[in-house]
Amino acid sequence: MQHATPEAAARATRAAAPPPPVDEAAETYLTLTVADQLCGVPVLSVRDVLGYHAITRIPLAPPEVAGSLNLRGRIVTAIDLRRRLGLPPRPADAKAMSVVVDRDGELYSLLADAVGDVLPLPLAQRSANPPTLDPLWREVSTGVHRLGERLVILLDVERILAIG
Repeated sequence: MQHATPEAAARATRAAAPPPPVDEAAETYLTLTVADQLCGVPVLSVRDVLGYHAITRIPLAPPEVAGSLNLRGRIVTAIDLRRRLGLPPRPADAKAMSVVVDRDGELYSLLADAVGDVLPLPLAQRSANPPTLDPLWREVSTGVHRLGERLVILLDVERILAIG
């Protein structure tokens, strides 16, 4: 009679075990930081993430519009999230990162201080915007999610881009 090695028995047990459950009631977000505030944008809205790009100012554009940048031959409007969210300007020596989103076939760059991870955030753990959240932030947020000790503000791309 042959005895299975412990390694073979462990492999057989792993092969027979069902895969871990997938939380289908979750949405996936790309996290980004704006003035030390952790935010999230739906990953399905994101087309690209870029490091620093030269931005050309657009005369007479609203203050939230930082300008435009060239992305592989396409002109992309850059929205400064700090200005859009009523925050102080980025320090002169800090370079913004771009999260490129698509809205009705047009590309827009959301300028953030840093870009983080892609995370599935369970819908059951999402909360409504707290009453203490700044009204400007409440206007562009779909809710909040606690991530450890930090609060992720979930941004609505459509509302962010509705300038005016």
